[in-house]
Amino acid sequence: MNFGRGRSVVLNVGGTRYSFSREVLKDFPLRRVSRLHGCLSEQDVLEVCDDYDRERNEFFFDRHSEAFGFILLYVRHGHLRFAPHMCELSFYNEMIYWGLECSHLDYCCQRRLDDRMSDTYTFYSADEPGDGGEDTRPPAEPPPAAEGRKWLERMRRTFEEPTSSVAAQILATVSILFVIVSMVVLCASTLPEWRAAENRSVEEHSRYTADSVREPSGIIEAICIGWFTAECIVRFIISKNKCEFVKRPLNIIDLLAITPYYISVLMTVFTGENSQLQRAGVTLRVLRMMRIFWVIKLARHFIGLQTLGLTLKRCYREMVMLLVFICVAMAIFSALSQLLENGLDLGTKNKDFSSIPAACWWVIISMTTVGYGDMCPITVPGRILGGICVVSGIVLLALPITFIYHSFVQCYHEVKFRSARYSRSLSAEFLN
Repeated sequence: MNFGRGRSVVLNVGGTRYSFSREVLKDFPLRRVSRLHGCLSEQDVLEVCDDYDRERNEFFFDRHSEAFGFILLYVRHGHLRFAPHMCELSFYNEMIYWGLECSHLDYCCQRRLDDRMSDTYTFYSADEPGDGGEDTRPPAEPPPAAEGRKWLERMRRTFEEPTSSVAAQILATVSILFVIVSMVVLCASTLPEWRAAENRSVEEHSRYTADSVREPSGIIEAICIGWFTAECIVRFIISKNKCEFVKRPLNIIDLLAITPYYISVLMTVFTGENSQLQRAGVTLRVLRMMRIFWVIKLARHFIGLQTLGLTLKRCYREMVMLLVFICVAMAIFSALSQLLENGLDLGTKNKDFSSIPAACWWVIISMTTVGYGDMCPITVPGRILGGICVVSGIVLLALPITFIYHSFVQCYHEVKFRSARYSRSLSAEFLN
């Protein structure tokens, strides 16, 4: 619509009027408001707002006025929070209408929204039009391109979201079985009876020679590695962003779990059974034990492990703070305990506290209330210091726990909501 020069534009939202200049309207941060500038006819205007008064150049929006006031505060100051005494889901619906997303909310309000969605199992997608909202979907694609993109997206969800479909659950179940089988074989291979059944001269140095591959454990291990390798390659091929895929922690763990096997095979091929095998044996056994990382692969399929990883990621400041507390207390108490037990000439010297590094072990097991009893103070001042050390450890360890606990609860609800969202699509697939 061709607005007059110098004329102000009035937005009437739920009875509350706001006046803006035409220049401000052009680059307004809210998509629905900025669309008014490009309207060429009254019909175009009525597709954006509910009514229009040409004489007063006033646009009417039948929306929540208080929510729009808080959205304008975000436009002016860059902070978006929920309106008091208003349902989080209703406010989120207003955000979608005006062209905002969940990521525009402040961190605390994002957590509130996730909790509310988790409790009600309701999901509002910013990619779909809300009540009276604008349709932000991209234009229709040609059928072949649309089918190809749909197939790729389905493949991604099958490999990344175990609860998104029946095929995803089957794939996740098979992957879990391979992890369990691999862990059982790894644990059993350390038993004396298991090692005695294999070629001792070969097993002592390397398990990846031609003879060991023919053993049942070698065959099972090769099958598991083949499955994990194929799974990782397929997930890399169908990923949208290859660089982002490589940076993800779980994908790095997959790489760390798979690579040692191939390195061990290459080392065995190059060294053979000559004199270098003696030096390579320790390295091969270390690489073999790195298969324990496969246990972390279960985080893809269990909410508990996902919650733990997300909590550690978001609470790294609290974890660092806890580590600093322990290190400071360890430095103080280890120095004092070494001085009282061995540094002073009090007639008795405790050889367990001969140095500060040796005393650090006693401090850490005392502060964590483990108390192995392998070393303990024998002087009266040392025992008094030990009591203070134990009490201080309890207090210092308890200080950041509250923050970590609340973050764990929030992360659990967020992961549970995400899983419930895909479970609904799985239920629909069963019904169909």
